[in-house]
Amino acid sequence: MPVQKLYAGAKLREIRARLQLTQKEFAGRMGVSLPYLNQMENNNRPVSTTVLLALAREFGTDVTELSSGDSERMVSDMREALADPVFPTPAPGLADLRLVAANAPGVARALLALHHAYRQVHERLASLDEALGREDRVLQASPWDEVRDFFHYCDNYIDAVDRAGEHFALSSGSVDRHALRVLEQHKITMVETESDTLRAFDPQSRVLGLSRTASVATRRFQMLHQIALLTQNELLEATLDLARFRTDAARDIAKIGLANYFAGAAIMPYRAFLAAAKETRHDLEMLADRFGASIEQVAHRLSTLQRPGAKGVPFFFVRVDQAGTITKRHSSTLLQFARYGGACPLWNVHRAFETPGRFLRQLAETPDGVRYFCLARDVSKPGGSFRAPVRRYAIGLGCEIRHADALVYADDMDLGNPKAFEPIGISCRICARPECHQRSVPPLELELLVDPDRRGVLPYSIQAPSRV
Repeated sequence: MPVQKLYAGAKLREIRARLQLTQKEFAGRMGVSLPYLNQMENNNRPVSTTVLLALAREFGTDVTELSSGDSERMVSDMREALADPVFPTPAPGLADLRLVAANAPGVARALLALHHAYRQVHERLASLDEALGREDRVLQASPWDEVRDFFHYCDNYIDAVDRAGEHFALSSGSVDRHALRVLEQHKITMVETESDTLRAFDPQSRVLGLSRTASVATRRFQMLHQIALLTQNELLEATLDLARFRTDAARDIAKIGLANYFAGAAIMPYRAFLAAAKETRHDLEMLADRFGASIEQVAHRLSTLQRPGAKGVPFFFVRVDQAGTITKRHSSTLLQFARYGGACPLWNVHRAFETPGRFLRQLAETPDGVRYFCLARDVSKPGGSFRAPVRRYAIGLGCEIRHADALVYADDMDLGNPKAFEPIGISCRICARPECHQRSVPPLELELLVDPDRRGVLPYSIQAPSRV
C-alpha cells in the first residue's frame, strides 16, 4: 500500500506563528532551505520525514498534530452546511472540501459562521417581523453554540487550564483537604442547603451553599468550580481574551465551561488519570470509584485526554436527552455530530434509556466506512425527593475500532467480523445511505425518486451517491 503524503501547510504556519518565528528562523532551526519551507507551507510539497523529526527534536511538537485537528471536523461541518437547500448547486465533492479545510481553514470557518447565522435567522422566523421593525434589534448567533464550537475546535483540551487543575491536585495529598484550606483562606464557609440550586455563593456573607440533594460527586465538582472562579480568575480571563467571543453572553458561558474544565482536571489530574485509564483498560466504574467522580464526569474527562506528547485514546463523547437532542458533544475521532437536529436513531445511545444501570455495547460503521466501538449508558439524575423531577440523560462514549483493544468492554466482541457492525449515520438530513428503515427525513443533497406504483418502507427511494 503506498504511503499517503502529508500536506499540512496550514498547521506548519500555525506552529510557526505560535513559536513567533520568521520563515527564515523556522527553516534554519529545522535544517531546511527557506524556499523548501515556503513550498511546504503553501502545500506545494508534502511535509518530509526530516521536518517531522526536526519538529519533534527542536520544538517538542507532537507530530500527530499535523495530521489531526480541525480538518476532518471542518469537512464534516461543511458537508452538512452545503447540503442545505439554500445552496442551489450540487455540493462540492469530498476532495474539494478537504482541500479547502487543509489550505484555507479561515475561509471554511467563515463559511460555517455565515451558514450558522443564516440558520439562526431561519429558525427565528416567528420573531422576524418584530426584529426587522426595530432599528436597535440585531439578530446574533446563539452564544451557547459559539461556546460549544470554541471547545469543539480546541479538541476539548485547554492546556493551561488543564495543567492548572493538575497542579492544584498535586499540590496536596488530598484534593478535598486542599480545597477546604483554600476556602478557609478566602474566609468562605461551606454549608449544605435544601435548595434545588446546585451551588450558590454569596460574596457578601462569604457563604458557599451546595445542595444536599445532589450526589457527593456533584457537590465536590461544584466546590472546585467555585474555587476555580476564586483562584484562577486571571487565567480564565486570559483564555477568554484569546478566544475573542462576539458577545458578553458567550464569554460568560465560556467562563463557566472553563471553570468546569478546571474542576474536572483537579478531580482527575491528567497524568494520574491517563495512567489509571490505561491500567483499568478504561473501566468507567473503576475510574469513577478511584477518583470520586460520576460516570458522566469520567466519560467526559476521557474525551479531553489530548495533551500533545501524552495523548490518550481519542474518544467521542455525547450526552442526549429523551427527545434525542444532543446536550453535550465532543469528538477527537473522525465521527462528527450534527450541528442541527438529533442524532442517528440507530445509535445505541438512544436505547440506553430502556436499560437503566446497564452499559450497552455496539459495533458501528458510518457511511464513510469508518468503524467504531460504541458504549452507552443512562445517567439519570434523581431530584432528591418524591416530588422533585428526575433529569434523564444517556451518554455515549466510543473510539475507532483500531483502539477497541484498549477497552475492557470490547473483550468478547467480534471485532474482526464485518457483518457485526451496524450501519449508523450522523443525522438523516445528511446521511447518504439509500436503504434505512429508520430514516425520518430525506437527505438534502441527494435526488429522490418517487414511484406512485411502488411503496417500500419509505414513500420514495434515494439516488445512491457517486463515489468521490
